[in-house]
Amino acid sequence: SSKPATAMRQQEGRHPMQSTSPYGTAGPLPWYLAQFKPNCQAIAERNLRRQDFEVFLPQQSVTRRQRGRFQPVQRPLFPGYLFVAFDPISGAWRKINATHGITRLVSFGGQPAPVPSGIIAELRARCDPSGLLQPQTNLKVGDRVRLTEGPFADFIARVEEIEPERRVWILLEVMGRNT
Repeated sequence: SSKPATAMRQQEGRHPMQSTSPYGTAGPLPWYLAQFKPNCQAIAERNLRRQDFEVFLPQQSVTRRQRGRFQPVQRPLFPGYLFVAFDPISGAWRKINATHGITRLVSFGGQPAPVPSGIIAELRARCDPSGLLQPQTNLKVGDRVRLTEGPFADFIARVEEIEPERRVWILLEVMGRNT
């Protein structure tokens, strides 16, 4: 009788997201980077999950102007890419390249390239359960910060106030005066 792969793995007594190493011990699966088609992040994520792949799509909250108002929206931290965990020995990675919404796995020499586990661990530690990147909480009043985007990019400022809803007031020094 033909049973789905998930049912067979569960009968074998191991979780569908764990592999067996050559030494016979179960461990976490390695992570790989998959490129999804434009505007297909939700489709790609849903279809990979339906195939029992573990997917990690870290997102960040950015402020965008919509209909004359500034609104926080969630955007992928790495636009066009998501992380997927799988056992490379099983050959299941070929299914990923054929998944609706996925363009390809990032590969070198015809083999998928694993992402260092430390990178995934650090990203997951900084994200909430839904994958939303949380702001660093080590910012304090009086800290000096460098602006990285916008018209004041590369300016140095001093943190004046931090409000509970994550708004930070800074003081810029422009032409020798605090602004």
